[in-house]
Amino acid sequence: MRPAIVILGQGSLATARRIAQVYPGAVIHGLLGRVDGADQSYREFGATLRQLYQQGTPLIALCAAGIVIRTLAPLLLEKGEEPAVLAVAEDGSAVVPLLGGLGGVNDMAREIAAALGVAAAITTSGELRFGTCLLNPPAGYQLADLELGKRFVSDLLAGESVRIEGAAPWLDQANLAQDRQARLAIHVGSAERVPAANELLIYPQSVCVTCKPGAQLAQRVRGALHASGIALQSLACLLASDTQMAEPSLHEAALELGVPLRFAEVEQAADVVVSVAEQPLDVSQVGRPRGRLAVIGLGPGAADLMVPAVKAELARCTDVLGYETYVRMAGPFRDDQVQHCTDNREEMQRARHAFALAAQGRSVVVVSSGDPGVFAMAAAVIEALHESDDPAWHQVELEILPGVSASLATAAQAGAPLGHDFCVMSLSDNLKPWSIIEQRLDLASQADLALAFYNPISRARPWQLGRALEIVAQHRNAATPVVLGRDIGRPGQTLRVTTLGQLTPEQVDMRTMVLIGSSTTCAFPRAGGGEWVYTPRWYGEKPAS
Repeated sequence: MRPAIVILGQGSLATARRIAQVYPGAVIHGLLGRVDGADQSYREFGATLRQLYQQGTPLIALCAAGIVIRTLAPLLLEKGEEPAVLAVAEDGSAVVPLLGGLGGVNDMAREIAAALGVAAAITTSGELRFGTCLLNPPAGYQLADLELGKRFVSDLLAGESVRIEGAAPWLDQANLAQDRQARLAIHVGSAERVPAANELLIYPQSVCVTCKPGAQLAQRVRGALHASGIALQSLACLLASDTQMAEPSLHEAALELGVPLRFAEVEQAADVVVSVAEQPLDVSQVGRPRGRLAVIGLGPGAADLMVPAVKAELARCTDVLGYETYVRMAGPFRDDQVQHCTDNREEMQRARHAFALAAQGRSVVVVSSGDPGVFAMAAAVIEALHESDDPAWHQVELEILPGVSASLATAAQAGAPLGHDFCVMSLSDNLKPWSIIEQRLDLASQADLALAFYNPISRARPWQLGRALEIVAQHRNAATPVVLGRDIGRPGQTLRVTTLGQLTPEQVDMRTMVLIGSSTTCAFPRAGGGEWVYTPRWYGEKPAS
């Protein structure tokens, strides 16, 4: 997982940038109001650090070690489950690994220290003595039992010698006292064994199980491994037919077993087939993953109004598609993330391109501003799937992730003008006849719904907002509050409160959200200037309190 670099002040940014060069894709989190130029902004240091820690994100905090320790102290539980946590001096003069000895924190400390030209403050006894963490084997290998492993390392530190059984090339340069007759043994192999106090069992993840979907699949995989005398810890991945990518039982089994699920053109007679390689498997070279397509909403533009699920999707994706302005808003991106920018009018082509990429096993994001289901890309993507007879497209994992819509963001700035029933409409007649727009305007106004107008006016449609206001005015009085929100959530945002009688089309452009109140909508002065606007939750006469 890519680390998070958390900084408190502008003076730390240069050091953070140097560390980020060591970990492509690392995200620099800067305190809002104090740091300009960070990848993401946060409001509260403690809450941010704890959230990242609980998500399992490796943490590099450019501050005093004591601050990090006090912040994370309530969360410290199992040693084997903690992510790497490091404290780095703001000027880069010290690198201190704090947590995550089994998560590679000392390796990270050495890497960061090398980039900064300093020495890492390694304090772990085993690493200092042996030059490696025996309880943290390299990628492709798994430790059998952590608690037995701790006792094993204690015996080694007490002066005992050790013998190595099996191939452990990463230990060739370790400072171990080896003896073929030693009581202690490091055993590396895929055979199922009962852990013993005098053995450190390390399993190469060299086993691929080809399987068919069905009930209790995880249990059947375990049974097949046991029948073959192979340890479950040596399982590297499940492999299934690429025609069965959407089968829930396959994904449930992979999740239960804690291994990746891959797909290829496979044919088999048996339900479960076990294959053992001589070396740990590079799972990325086994078949391909199920492609994923997420349609996301960025919200109105401010980073702190983007929902966490959307941020996580942007971090994991391989490809980003969208209107260039929105793609820029979604960044920054890593060098390995491909950006596909298109014109705002090419929605169906963009949706088809997204499915074509996802069908290849890629993780694709289609970007919308606001909410993707409100006059945005979600409908176009699902329409493209509905029209397609390509089975590969229908095997893609499709998810729609919501965002804060422009109407809701504008309403929140003004107070609660949409606090009761309301209607959201686009005044653009590019995809629907103007006659339908007029009919809906008339009916919604008759129904006394608050109104939210998207796409209210453009150079190509200079007269339509005026006509829309004429229709609304037939059913509302001139004092009805109106909220005009321009670029809400983006730099230079403006919010203005007026009335239906004072509103003219010249006050509005394509980037303005227009909210027109119902007959019960109220406005009153707010301290510091401006007005609060709200539509009460009650309707008609106010209920007795």
